[in-house]
Amino acid sequence: MATETGVYVYAITRDPPAKLVERTRGVGGASVRAISHEGVTALVSTVDLAEFGEEALRRNLEDLGWLEGTARGHNAVVADAAALAVTLPMRLLTVYRNDARVREALRDRKEEFAEAFDRIGGRGEWGVKAFAELRDLMTDAAAGEDSDAGRPGTSYLLRRRAERHTEEEARQEAMRRATEIDTRLSEIAVARHLHPPQNPELSGHQGLMVLNASYLVDDERVEEFRKAVASLGGLRGISAQLSGPWAPYSFATEEGPWTAR
Repeated sequence: MATETGVYVYAITRDPPAKLVERTRGVGGASVRAISHEGVTALVSTVDLAEFGEEALRRNLEDLGWLEGTARGHNAVVADAAALAVTLPMRLLTVYRNDARVREALRDRKEEFAEAFDRIGGRGEWGVKAFAELRDLMTDAAAGEDSDAGRPGTSYLLRRRAERHTEEEARQEAMRRATEIDTRLSEIAVARHLHPPQNPELSGHQGLMVLNASYLVDDERVEEFRKAVASLGGLRGISAQLSGPWAPYSFATEEGPWTAR
């Protein structure tokens, strides 16, 4: 019985260099090839639908090892493409029935892709995470509450109440400073998208994450953006992490989290 195959799509580009297709390997080590229509090219691999078909994906999505390996292969192709050409990343696990369906999509969405290329050309996506150390932001509101002319333990209760009040104030101050950082960076960036905060296990940082955002930045303003992150991350009690440039996953399509200025 012949293997039933589909077409896995990684990204859409404008006429990528031939060396990109020749050297790149995608999901499961599959070779990458190009499907083009009127100057718009999809970077794809042929995949077995026994692994990437609808029913198979429902099973495989429960396998974290499989999902991680597939995401790594997907992102490798997108990163290689973005280094050489304006690239629109497709969502993970975008699979078409055959080449004809891919060409049909390139034809039907030609204007959408053209607008997206104009939107992200000459720009890169940068990630910024900001963390607050609440202890550094807490005031000495609890100091002086330790004098009590009365029952044992009362001073402890008063101090604990003051600490709770102070911690809440520290959280509010941390969020205010996160807004200040986001406002300044958004003035430099062309667009930005806010992501949900990550827990410490995922972020690898024990501080409170107060900002998790992606910014689309013109290439000529990257150094200005870097310096702004460094200076704002130096606020008392706040640290900032900058990553990138990344392929513009957050800004690739109008359907996605795109906020134009």
